[in-house]
Amino acid sequence: MLKLISKSILVLAIVVVSSCEDRLSEINENPNGIDPASANPNLVMPEVMNSAARAYLELGYGDVAGVAQHIQHDGWFGGINHYEWGPQDWSGWYNMLRNNEFMYKRSVELNYKFHQGVALTMRSFIFGVITDLWGDAPYTAAVKGDQSNEFLKPAFDSQEVIYKGIIADLKAASALFATKDATGYTAGYDIFYAGNPTSWQKFANTLLLRYYMRVSDKMPAEAKAGIEAIYASGVYMKTPAEDATMSYIGATAGNSWPGAVAFDQEQTNFRRKKPAQTLVNALLANNDPRLKVWISPVHVRWVADETLTIDVEKFIRKDGVPQSVSYLTDQVLLPEIKKGAKYTRHYNPKLYKGVIDTNEYVGVPPGLIQPDTHNNNPTPGQVVQNQHVSQLAEIYRGSSGGLLRARLASSAETAFILAEAAQKGWAVGTAATHYNAGVKNSLETWGVGSQYDAYIAKPGVAYNNTLARIMEQKWIASWTAATEAWFDYRRTGLPALKAGQASAEPVLPVRFNYGDNEVNFNRTNADAAINKLETTKHSGLRGKNSQWSKPWIVQGTNKPW
Repeated sequence: MLKLISKSILVLAIVVVSSCEDRLSEINENPNGIDPASANPNLVMPEVMNSAARAYLELGYGDVAGVAQHIQHDGWFGGINHYEWGPQDWSGWYNMLRNNEFMYKRSVELNYKFHQGVALTMRSFIFGVITDLWGDAPYTAAVKGDQSNEFLKPAFDSQEVIYKGIIADLKAASALFATKDATGYTAGYDIFYAGNPTSWQKFANTLLLRYYMRVSDKMPAEAKAGIEAIYASGVYMKTPAEDATMSYIGATAGNSWPGAVAFDQEQTNFRRKKPAQTLVNALLANNDPRLKVWISPVHVRWVADETLTIDVEKFIRKDGVPQSVSYLTDQVLLPEIKKGAKYTRHYNPKLYKGVIDTNEYVGVPPGLIQPDTHNNNPTPGQVVQNQHVSQLAEIYRGSSGGLLRARLASSAETAFILAEAAQKGWAVGTAATHYNAGVKNSLETWGVGSQYDAYIAKPGVAYNNTLARIMEQKWIASWTAATEAWFDYRRTGLPALKAGQASAEPVLPVRFNYGDNEVNFNRTNADAAINKLETTKHSGLRGKNSQWSKPWIVQGTNKPW
């Protein structure tokens, strides 16, 4: 009997424990979570696209726009104007890759060809940005920390390995999209192309063109064959409607254009971002119709007046009538300017010892010591109100809609790549045809396509059989996507940008510095990558991990300097 009771108690205990375990499992399941084993890859797709698009725009409209000399700042200007960069973290990009890797694995499990292609394309785009910016980076061992502890400190792959992997993935993506199989796609989740495999194939092939041209000095035979094959296929971006873009829907800061006034009531972030004189002068030289789309006239224009008995008037004039103030804020000026008021300030060029720019459009020269004082600004300082220098156009004060798009790749870029390839003598048609298409596509992108015929006929715009002309127009067309302009400059030295008088070094930087997380916590692998960088006379106290040390892509090319 005692043995029977003991056995009964044991059985009862097992049943109770088993029941408790089942109940605990039920309790520990997150009712709001998603089981990875049953997750729908559609749900991950827009997050990957949105994150990559926003981060890419913030580069091309931020620090890198300073390198490309599209933009300068006249407040908090060190990083933008002088390239005073410290270690830069890449964790945001790798976080995107983790989400993307999950989307890819689920797509493979479900045999969703479209989603696999999207994941491979975005993987290539994101890894491309990482290696373009930093150099060698974790690639084959990246985003595998869940598989083994050995991947928690991943080895770095060479840029050569990464670029070859990017090209291989894009070829695979293009082949998947060529099947036109969109099985499993749910409407509304593809924020670039609404689930169109053909559009995605054009995007993938355009990225292939980008990266083949990127490695053209290091891998010329592969680049030539690859670009010729894509051109022969005819499957690549040809019109602005095919561009890879993301619109901003507004309403909240995370969904709005960076620095939009709606989320910066004092407007300081917006006002500090000024057009660079390098870009303004290039646009003015040919009466470029994009000038008025991107840039506003100065709010208070200087007028040379030799009748003055003083060098500079301290007050401004409204429609010629002197006012009792030395400056007005944007909040006061803009409503009156929109009504047609003209504000000016007079000076006597015979008495004034400095240089004043009386143009309607005025940019900030690159690398000034004190950009907040440029063009005799009466209100220098961090809360600068320089009404004698142009601001960006009114559209960039908004938060959504219209032309405000993050642009990952474009038909204009595609055409300029083919123009350069043709000039190299590769079998892709004529350089002039592609160059003209690049100019036209850019003008159409910004709503001024009707002025193409007049613009392309100008002596300073018409194709003149030089790489410099191609790269100048490609540089202009990369507005808000300045990363491409920077990498083109690094590869070709064109346009011939100058760093400016107060830059930390007399030449432009060529890379980002590896971040502290890698240097401190993945030391062995980070040091191995750093030691492969080429130290230059501009590397300075940072040594090899400097923005002026050359990564593999430009080592041995004598570019850009």
